[in-house]
Amino acid sequence: MTLIKSISGIRGTIGGKVGDNLTPVDAVKFASAYGTFLKNNIAKDKLTVVIGRDARISGPMIHNLVVNTLIGLGIDVIDLGLSTTPTVEVAVPLEKADGGIILTASHNPKQWNALKLLNAKGEFLSGADGAKILEIAEAEAFDFSDVDSLGEVISNDAYMDIHIDEVLNLPLVDIEVVKEAKFKVVVDGVNSSGGIIIPKLLKLMGVEVVELYCEPNGHFPHNPEPLKEHLTDISELVVKEKADFGIVVDPDVDRLAFISEDGEMFGEEYTLVACADYVLSKTPGNTVSNMSSSRALRDVTKAHGGSYEASAVGEVNVVELMKKNNAIIGGEGNGGIIYPELHYGRDSLVGVALFLTHLANKKMPVSALRASYPEYYMSKNKIELTPQIDVDAILSQMTEKYKNEDISTIDGVKIDFATEWVHLRKSNTEPIIRIYTEAPSQADADQLALRIIDEIKVIAGI
Repeated sequence: MTLIKSISGIRGTIGGKVGDNLTPVDAVKFASAYGTFLKNNIAKDKLTVVIGRDARISGPMIHNLVVNTLIGLGIDVIDLGLSTTPTVEVAVPLEKADGGIILTASHNPKQWNALKLLNAKGEFLSGADGAKILEIAEAEAFDFSDVDSLGEVISNDAYMDIHIDEVLNLPLVDIEVVKEAKFKVVVDGVNSSGGIIIPKLLKLMGVEVVELYCEPNGHFPHNPEPLKEHLTDISELVVKEKADFGIVVDPDVDRLAFISEDGEMFGEEYTLVACADYVLSKTPGNTVSNMSSSRALRDVTKAHGGSYEASAVGEVNVVELMKKNNAIIGGEGNGGIIYPELHYGRDSLVGVALFLTHLANKKMPVSALRASYPEYYMSKNKIELTPQIDVDAILSQMTEKYKNEDISTIDGVKIDFATEWVHLRKSNTEPIIRIYTEAPSQADADQLALRIIDEIKVIAGI
């Protein structure tokens, strides 16, 4: 079974049996549940939902199913077609829509797809709202409209350009200083919508662009999660082209990673660190990231006189804490930048524009910028789950074992040691336990991870 139903939406592999995978029946069922939820909670005669998709091969099929389901519920659809997650998030409030759906499985391989659900602010639904939608889906409590009350489709393919304009109009994005720097950048768009929108943004900022895998055909040329082991092609091309750096996005363009001019990873954890450093230097304030993110953001925030807080993993949790703490920038260490000046959602375009402005002002190579930040190294591992493994029991035993350390159980188990930490949690999107560690050296981070993995295997008997 790959069908994963969570408060943030539904995700699964294409094909297979109903209820086990993301089949056409499941897509219709959950689109119906979302539309019904909106109709139950918003007192309007006519509702509107914005829909966009990434370039996955299954995208057009799922897209047609979801659009026509909403029409059957009497809901009007603003269809952005090929788009990005942050573009849909920007479009929902601009269109004064009642919600939004992004059809994307984010960094998952091409056989996956998903329905990501937004509220009227263009933000991910709360846990309570997501739970209600799951209940509606389970009960199949749908009431479709009669023939005279069907919804309509309004196609609008301008929103990627509108999104770019919104980013370029931000006060801290300085197009002129970037143009003067005459940057040359390689872009890996993983053959999805990032291959259209990122080069277009860069060219408008006066950047020379070398495109790699920018044809939005859904045939991902490598694992689409922007991790070092998947990015050898762009690392080599950055050096070959003598580019200033490389940009990598995931299929729905909400995660951002940079490659330094020497072909080395800037580190996806440091995407947020660099952007926050720039924003805090101009507008001092507070920051938020999740528990699995680097301590480097905390250090940089304190250096600028602000305060840092860590949330549970998940964009909705980061956003909630950012609002509570009046954070001026935040996000997740997986390369997700949330800049509320534009919207409360992870946005690679905002990250690219802020990073370019920061680098142009600094007048230094990307490798030197990276070297200017506190030195931490992470090890990101996972253990595949089987039905026999009792995850909660494992986490409970690990908590007991390390009870004399600084422990948080807000989200899984995070154990903070003096110079390193480990975070253990069950993934919301995949059948795995994630094991993240961080330490002052890669060897220490890897060693801590291996130690913890061995301890878990002993507990689990695997």
